Amino acid sequence: MASSRTYAWIAGVSVLFLGTYAAVSLTLPRGQSLDTFGNVMQCLVPLIANAGLLLNAGTPHWRRNSFWMLAALSCTLWMIGQFQWTYYEVYLHKPLPDMFPGDIIFFLCATPMIAALTLRPHLRKSEIHHRFGYLDFALMIFWWIFLYAYVVLPWMYAEPSVGQYNYTFNLIDVIQSMVIVVGLGALWLRSRGPWRTIYANLFGASALRMLSSLTLDVAIDLKVYHTGSLYDLPLLAGYLWLGAAGLIAYENRNLLDDYSEASESESSDQKKGESLLASRLATAAVVSLPAFAIYSIKFSHDSPAVREFRVMCVLLAAVPLGFLVFLRQHLADRERARLLARAEQSVENLQRLQAQMVQSEKLVSLGQLAAGAAHEINNPLTAILGYSDLLADDTSLPAKTTAIAGKIRDQARRTKTLVGNLLSFARQVHAERTLLDLNTVVTNAMQLRALDLRNSSTKVDLRLESVLPGVRGDGNQLMQVFFNIISNAVDAMEAHNGGGTLTIKTQRDRANVVVLFSDTGPGIKEPHRVFDPFYTTKPIGKGTGLGLSICFGIVQEHAGKILCYNGQGGGAVFRVELPAVLAAFPARDPQSTPAGSQFVKSP
Repeated sequence: MASSRTYAWIAGVSVLFLGTYAAVSLTLPRGQSLDTFGNVMQCLVPLIANAGLLLNAGTPHWRRNSFWMLAALSCTLWMIGQFQWTYYEVYLHKPLPDMFPGDIIFFLCATPMIAALTLRPHLRKSEIHHRFGYLDFALMIFWWIFLYAYVVLPWMYAEPSVGQYNYTFNLIDVIQSMVIVVGLGALWLRSRGPWRTIYANLFGASALRMLSSLTLDVAIDLKVYHTGSLYDLPLLAGYLWLGAAGLIAYENRNLLDDYSEASESESSDQKKGESLLASRLATAAVVSLPAFAIYSIKFSHDSPAVREFRVMCVLLAAVPLGFLVFLRQHLADRERARLLARAEQSVENLQRLQAQMVQSEKLVSLGQLAAGAAHEINNPLTAILGYSDLLADDTSLPAKTTAIAGKIRDQARRTKTLVGNLLSFARQVHAERTLLDLNTVVTNAMQLRALDLRNSSTKVDLRLESVLPGVRGDGNQLMQVFFNIISNAVDAMEAHNGGGTLTIKTQRDRANVVVLFSDTGPGIKEPHRVFDPFYTTKPIGKGTGLGLSICFGIVQEHAGKILCYNGQGGGAVFRVELPAVLAAFPARDPQSTPAGSQFVKSP
């Protein structure tokens, strides 16, 4: 909370300012000098209030910033109206006319403060959008201008009458001032902590301004007011109090968030009620126009000229108010459609996530089954390899038998490698960064995917650069990335035209090792979205849209990049870049496929 020293400093400066004004008012005789002094001081005080209020407009909370800026705008409008008064009395040396068109500025100065009250800055909620707030503020401005034109202007233009003009102006001015005071009082009673202190000061300042404005209006009507008199002191004190409220809020800026009411604490009914309040007020503003017209025609006892003027005001106001209500409803419908689309997408993503969880459980069971079966498979494979080695190395056997034994040994080794790749892919292990040869990782992923391509017309062309720098990473994770890309390409080609060619190419690009996957499929409609979670081009049940997003995360963890685009000749291209360890060239696996070899699967 603000310290007592701050309050004492504010009170001391305010008393000094008001005391100086009172001393000059009592010392100088009524005349041009006193008028000049009074007008200059009344232009200066709203500027001081603006400075105090705008100190709080630099926070990261748009609702709070808008509140303080609207409050400052209220002071600015009053200052503009005072400039008009100063122009007449100081520059033209004549009093302001009794029925002055510029009086609407004094009337409208309360409108921004009323709009500020609807923001309730002590709440931290983001469901209200800026564009709706701007439209609501514009609706309020137009409606208040219409009210001023309907109530006050007939006595200026249709049937000029100073008495009626002053009476109606004072009446609606007091009504809107009371709206501000009642609104701030309600916020004061419903808030807590430093916000309660801030609202209390704003309430006191607004109440003092209302009373001083009413006193001035009565004094002007009785012809006892002159600029620079003691009648100005309550008004000046009210604006100084407004600036002090802004300064107190700035001193307590670090505590305001702690006492803000979180939006999650409100019930759904309260949120729904607030969201409908603005639209209901907008509807009420338009619906009120026929009521004003009916009153003017059927129930008003004024002259025909006044009634005609008021009916014309209703007709003219219906155009901008109706357009603003239509625009607000149009934007609200678009917002509802957007939220509905997001809700539908969320439901679809939830279904895909559920399918992914089921599939993950299946993979866990499959991994456990594969781990158990691998031991049973490796035992006979070891025996086959041992006996085939003995037969292949036995010089007493015929050459044909030795060649057949060598083929048996090669196929047994290939089977052992495939079983090892399958276990490595299914096993859940902690990431282990080691020096890797990407050619070997790509080949292992391709061999694993080639198991179910025996009866397919898909052709896979491996173009591996013979000498590549090593990369540091987790071989199992990178194999998962390559396996996923290969599977997607094969599925796309087979769904498009029953098969095609997938070209996998490794190369060195400056300080990176690059793996390119190019297929002859239909391409991708939205390449920029393929890495978004739950985005998939496959039908329901064939994919969840999580594969490529996981691949993107794995490559990012390896400090690399993964890109997707459509090739010039058609088909999709995936480019995986990984930083190379330039000082290391890992030894190639003797069992890996040589560079430039092809896997051809024909029916």
